[in-house]
Amino acid sequence: MSTIAPVAVGLVGAGPWARAMHARMLAAGPETRLAAVWARRPQAAAELAAAYGTVAAASVEELFDRCEAVAFAVPPAVQAPLAVRAARAGKALLLEKPLGADLAAARSVADAVAATGVVSQLVLTKRYHPSTREFLARAAGAEILGARSCYLHGAFLGGEAATGWRLEQGALLDLGPHLLDLLDAAVGPIATVRATGDSRQWIELTCEHRDGAVSQASLSGRVRLPKPRTRVELLGPAEELVWDSGDIDHEECWTVLRAEFAAAVRSGRSGPIDAARGLYVQELVEQARG
Repeated sequence: MSTIAPVAVGLVGAGPWARAMHARMLAAGPETRLAAVWARRPQAAAELAAAYGTVAAASVEELFDRCEAVAFAVPPAVQAPLAVRAARAGKALLLEKPLGADLAAARSVADAVAATGVVSQLVLTKRYHPSTREFLARAAGAEILGARSCYLHGAFLGGEAATGWRLEQGALLDLGPHLLDLLDAAVGPIATVRATGDSRQWIELTCEHRDGAVSQASLSGRVRLPKPRTRVELLGPAEELVWDSGDIDHEECWTVLRAEFAAAVRSGRSGPIDAARGLYVQELVEQARG
């Protein structure tokens, strides 16, 4: 049995995503413990904290005092300035994508992480599933001429995910980071991104990779489907390589994410899916936005 103490993580946010994933994942341990919750709505913070036997902090400063790492489950415009403050307070960061509401805000987070040297990790959910890692390992040895991909769902049609920033910015800022990250990792570094369509309805991305390959991504949060559809197809002279999220159990993602974040905090070294990666992906999003 490990004698390493669990990482004390404070949670910023008490909305649907904080309830569905962050609080439950961090409280489950054993690598982490939920040390406190803070939200702009004190009642929501108190209810979430009580559900997991922890405390609701009266301020962000109190949250920082109670933890060694901070997880964020808030809109990007809220995350960026608070993440900068947390980094300057010496706290490790578990960050959502996108890092900020715009590129300047995202850069402020990455710069604060670089300046302070704190550990950072990005919640690009599907990257933590074993099947995704197996797919990327196979892609590393393949000759790829082109790729097709999609991330489609109907969450923006209504419900808890149909929040202000998602409806205003659309699929590019919300779903785009996932596919751009996967295409960049699977096919190779992306040199240019062009977009057509309306991010609030349906948007198509065309990526030209540095090695000459071309990939495309279809994004929409306003299509009625039985369940979300995320798929990447890699094509070349050999047999195609396909990754599909249809059979992914996200609970397996959370287990890996939690363990790797705790290991990074204890070692003092961030993994590859960090704030710098988040900034790089957001630079691609900004390029697509034109």
